[in-house]
Amino acid sequence: MKIALVSDAWLPQTNGVVRTLRETTRCLEAAGHTVRAVTPIPFRTFPCPTYPEIRLAALPWRRVQRMLDDFRPDAVHVATEGPIGLAGRRWCRERGQVFTSSFHTRFPEYVRLRAPIPVDWTWRMLRWFHDAAERTLVPTRTQQEELAARGFHSPVVWGRGVDTELFRPELRGELPGPGPHLMYMGRVSVEKNIEAFLHLETPGTKWVVGGGPALDSFRQAWPTVNFVGPKYGEDLATWLASADVFVFPSRTDTFGIVLLEAMACGLPVAAYPVPGPRDVVCAGESGVLDDDLQRAVDGALQLDRAACRRHALEHTWERATAQFCSYLERA
Repeated sequence: MKIALVSDAWLPQTNGVVRTLRETTRCLEAAGHTVRAVTPIPFRTFPCPTYPEIRLAALPWRRVQRMLDDFRPDAVHVATEGPIGLAGRRWCRERGQVFTSSFHTRFPEYVRLRAPIPVDWTWRMLRWFHDAAERTLVPTRTQQEELAARGFHSPVVWGRGVDTELFRPELRGELPGPGPHLMYMGRVSVEKNIEAFLHLETPGTKWVVGGGPALDSFRQAWPTVNFVGPKYGEDLATWLASADVFVFPSRTDTFGIVLLEAMACGLPVAAYPVPGPRDVVCAGESGVLDDDLQRAVDGALQLDRAACRRHALEHTWERATAQFCSYLERA
């Protein structure tokens, strides 16, 4: 098949959406498909309000139209709800092209944290966007149930994977400072609820790996926490493998690929029992979920690291991509 992936999220952004789409592209091409990514790279862009690290395409319609007309895809997947996603949706509607979409981010809650916009308004906009698609792909069954309850007409589950050759326990090393070593890895921004981790009164050493709009302010507010900035590749995997517990304080993530990456390194997870962790973590084996994050940390420190690795091995990008491709074929 000739498959067009239409997305506002792409390199040089570093997040779960980009990682998912890049790994999916790799697996699709390995299976013999031709993939065309329609992304902000060739466009004039402007910074996303309140989040300047993300650049959005300015007035992309005509160029997106030409790109898709020239490519003549057999299948179109619109991955995001931004300017390029809207242009891809419009192209499909005008050409009578059936398409699928995906729901990656809980924008209603994220927007509400930054502006006084009612959550129901944003959910209504998202429902309008996705109901034009043949199917809306979501990362977990919990998310599928929530969207169905909110009136989305066709949510289906599209899982995620992890590179278990890159993220592996053998990279474990020694971190400076007293143990246990508690680590958060991901975007440093208000919607991630990192303060819940930073406020924990626990012995040991805290580490925050990643960048984002709140990094500088958090560094100033918590001088005893080690903020090491973004890490990549095997360096990132080494940081994860070297910690004692992975603390995931977010209450709004739809999945959390970092959870799989931590577990693949043999790192047990401490998180809240909310969508995302509830679907990804095997409670009592690869992590502990508790409304008291401190109790979750204490419990996770007692878990078998080998069990965490075994759980992560069940999630491959090849399996997730086969699932993704089946939805395109049925559409």
